[in-house]
Amino acid sequence: MTLVWLTGNSGAGKSTLCGMVRARGYVALDADDDGFSHWVDRGTGEVVVDPPDPVPQGWLDRHAWAIDRQRVERLARESRTQIAFLCGSAENERDVREFFDLVICLVIDDEALRHRLATRTTNSFGRNPEELAAALEWNPRMRARYEGYGATVIDAGRPAAAVLDDVISAAHGRAGPAR
Repeated sequence: MTLVWLTGNSGAGKSTLCGMVRARGYVALDADDDGFSHWVDRGTGEVVVDPPDPVPQGWLDRHAWAIDRQRVERLARESRTQIAFLCGSAENERDVREFFDLVICLVIDDEALRHRLATRTTNSFGRNPEELAAALEWNPRMRARYEGYGATVIDAGRPAAAVLDDVISAAHGRAGPAR
């Protein structure tokens, strides 16, 4: 029926909402935790097997967080009979956008972003200065970028339950015949 790409900046709430969507009985996969995404060397295209944590200065300039096209294509084929969510963010997402029936982008303001990255427990990205600077640089561009793609943009600075209701409603608004 509908394959949804639930995306947004680091700290916007993708992983939290993924768990909440899953708890509501939907298929929901986290692109980071469920192996859809990985670091690649921008110059060689090689997958980075053991990335540093935290990343050293300049590392993010030389490496990209990328999503695996074959895995997304397989998920698209397997999700023809239901609403399914893939939650994540990747630099090369335009390589897989064709497989999604709906794109939902979560947006938050910089203050919320700083707070979430400093306090989250799911992963450490955004705690070191290089990562935080990158996330703050990406943040103001999210809304305009995704509105330009025709995505549904949802303010994720509100309580998670309200954001979840909006995500589920958006997915049902686009549910339709199989691809």
